[in-house]
Amino acid sequence: MRSSISVIILTFNEEKHLKRCIKSLKGIADEIIVVDSYSSDNTVQIAKDMGAKVYQNSWVNYATQFNWALKNCEISSEWVWRIDADEYIEPLGFSISNYLAKLSPEITGLYIKRKVVFLEKPLMYGGWYPVWHLKIWRHGSGKCEARWMDEHIILDSGKTERIDIVQVDENLNDLTWWTAKHNSYATREMIDLLDTKYEIFSKNELKPNFFGTTEQKKRWLKLRYLNLPLFLRPFVYFIYRYFFKLGFLDGKQGFVWHLLQGFWYRFLVDAKIFELNLKFKNDRKAIIDFIKTTYNI
Repeated sequence: MRSSISVIILTFNEEKHLKRCIKSLKGIADEIIVVDSYSSDNTVQIAKDMGAKVYQNSWVNYATQFNWALKNCEISSEWVWRIDADEYIEPLGFSISNYLAKLSPEITGLYIKRKVVFLEKPLMYGGWYPVWHLKIWRHGSGKCEARWMDEHIILDSGKTERIDIVQVDENLNDLTWWTAKHNSYATREMIDLLDTKYEIFSKNELKPNFFGTTEQKKRWLKLRYLNLPLFLRPFVYFIYRYFFKLGFLDGKQGFVWHLLQGFWYRFLVDAKIFELNLKFKNDRKAIIDFIKTTYNI
């Protein structure tokens, strides 16, 4: 017996990564569904050439696009797998389809390992590996949490297990692209932090719990991070990751990563929050109205 798997990949101008991603899924996925946000490069053609089902839909944010895919794409498999175009699966030494077929009905989701590769080096320290994420679930039993950043899969019911599968996040673009992308992320993170604190746009579906799942613990820590003073918390985060979690053991790449992702990026988020507070004299309603209007939320 075996269970079928559908993989959903969201894309926009991912010709550099998509072939590698789909190739890693050969022999694993029964169908590959690409939901494209009207790419201007060869993304769609690559997807079609490699046998993927292609849909197109205008982008709002990740959660909206993924939930649109779950609702509107013809998914014929029993299980759904979430993977980004710049990710790929390390070779498996077993049949995931046979494994899924043997699971009891109460198991509705599977956690797998995420590994980040930065500047050609896997980041094995700093708390970056292994990080367990819910990436595989029974079709119809889960959805993407409606957030602008830090969105997770939420299960309607059932239990979860961990499985020894490594999903590698290795973006092949240069640091100029990376910093521009994270500047955009910083705006989304600013919105998400304000949303997390005040529940402006969405209700926190994921219950914060330090002793819960990876996602629940992360949300609990995020709320504590929010209570730290602006501009101090990026320093605290960097010191914790780089020194206490031994991020320095990843060498030069580890230093660049933690300085950029662990400090610069989070400092930029705080600067954007500070800018809004300064512009609107800490008027919460004015800030909310500005965000809703400017970012069309």
